[in-house]
Amino acid sequence: MKHNLKITLILIFLFLIAQLIGLFVASKFLTELPYGIEKPDIEESTSYIPTFLAIIILTLFIYFLLKLRLYFLWKMWFLLAVVFSLSISFSSFIPEIIAFVLAVILAIIKVFKPNVYVHNLTEVFIYGALAAVFVTVFNIFSVSILLILISIYDYIAVYKTKHMVELAKSQSKANIFAGLYIPYKKEVAVLGGGDIGFPLLFTAVVLKNYGIYSLIITFSVTIALGLLLFYSKKKKYYPAMPVLTLGCFLGYLMLQLLQA
Repeated sequence: MKHNLKITLILIFLFLIAQLIGLFVASKFLTELPYGIEKPDIEESTSYIPTFLAIIILTLFIYFLLKLRLYFLWKMWFLLAVVFSLSISFSSFIPEIIAFVLAVILAIIKVFKPNVYVHNLTEVFIYGALAAVFVTVFNIFSVSILLILISIYDYIAVYKTKHMVELAKSQSKANIFAGLYIPYKKEVAVLGGGDIGFPLLFTAVVLKNYGIYSLIITFSVTIALGLLLFYSKKKKYYPAMPVLTLGCFLGYLMLQLLQA
């Protein structure tokens, strides 16, 4: 086991909470986003192509920002992204103006006065907003292709080019990490934001057609994460997306069998 049992269970629990909150947020904004935000105008059947390319470009952009130690620019970009995401997610629970003010306050604390509690509290709310923005531009076929592409990229970026490992380390040095972050003793347990966001997006797309039954995928992918964490080894980095994608697909298969 890569981390001790307590930390492993905390990671799994926070991942599950992020998935559940994210599904709730996405379900609230299937037709219309708050603040007058327009949903992307992309063709469903081929949406995985521009989305995947944008992810590659964005990842490399962040990588070079951190490689060049342009930490201030990274913090400013991250601050805006957090305010945007939290504002949308919070507005599914509270009035928009209050949601925005709360998002700004928490984003400033997260970026400039970081602590483990605010960091992880905001992380479980961020990804629901991203799912809400993009859920309508995907169908089950296109989001499945996206997961496969992301899984291949994740494998290459961790085991071959290793730039995803460098990215994680650089984010830690900048004291800003996109994802779950739990320091303990002399170690730190992390789970990247993409590992939370992409399974959530897949489940949100399934939610459009199957409603509450999509929760089968939520629990399937959570079990997949649990198995990865329990069987991983200390001091080693693993690409989580191939395992999480498998968890998504198995969950979808179980849903189909129940619907048959």
